[in-house]
Amino acid sequence: MWTHTSWQGRLLTHPLPGHERLRHYASWCDAVEANTTFYATPTRETVASWARQTHPDFRFVIKLPKSITHDRRLTDVDEALGTLLDAVEPLGSRAHALWIQLPGSFGPADVAVLARFLRRLPASHRYAVEVRHRAFFDDPSATRLLEGVLARVDAEWIPFDTTGFFDSPPTSDAERDAWTKKPRMPLRCHALTRHPIVRYLGRDDAARTVDGWRRWVDVVVGWLREGRSPTVFVHTPDNADAPTLARRFHTDVRRRIPELAALPDPIPVAAPTLF
Repeated sequence: MWTHTSWQGRLLTHPLPGHERLRHYASWCDAVEANTTFYATPTRETVASWARQTHPDFRFVIKLPKSITHDRRLTDVDEALGTLLDAVEPLGSRAHALWIQLPGSFGPADVAVLARFLRRLPASHRYAVEVRHRAFFDDPSATRLLEGVLARVDAEWIPFDTTGFFDSPPTSDAERDAWTKKPRMPLRCHALTRHPIVRYLGRDDAARTVDGWRRWVDVVVGWLREGRSPTVFVHTPDNADAPTLARRFHTDVRRRIPELAALPDPIPVAAPTLF
């Protein structure tokens, strides 16, 4: 998620060779959702280039391949999982968490499968699970069941907050597209570990996006004061201004936690030339 077309030439220098694009993105934000791994596992050489382009404190939240989570539903996946773990090894500590996003059909009856899968994972990584079955949010017994399984292996539950997005009908093509694709889950603001991860979806109107994240500023400030180290990803349907919005969220939190480290200064966008 560091080569978005609408950022090129506006937020990031364009054109850039492949081995420079992440470095420029990392001057805006200090974390990224590695979503491409959902569709294909990169080579070790590619991942090594990611490491070279980022500071050791940069955070990758790496989504497990679709073949593991959706096609095989966490069963008989040793080979695919081993391939991914080998591929991401060059990241070292930059691999902040492996992100297990489960399909909407994966419900409370499947939690035993998740528990077996989590118990077999190597302790060398941190893990975070995103569920999209409504029962986990609406049924207290299902909530407790999932939280118990995650707590036993110190895994986090990733909330994907779309509540503000679905507050009112869409007003743009990108919003209309997201309206049909994004999950509609109740709000969840509870952390299980020292390293909570939040995914937040706003609107293409920046003011509405900022208004919708105010409760997350309160939550993140509370987590920081508790000694937790949260990671927050800010999305909009078109993601055109996602990096600037992410920095604004960080600024809102830092106003209340001044000791929070500043983000780096973005690499200036190179001025166009005639040649």
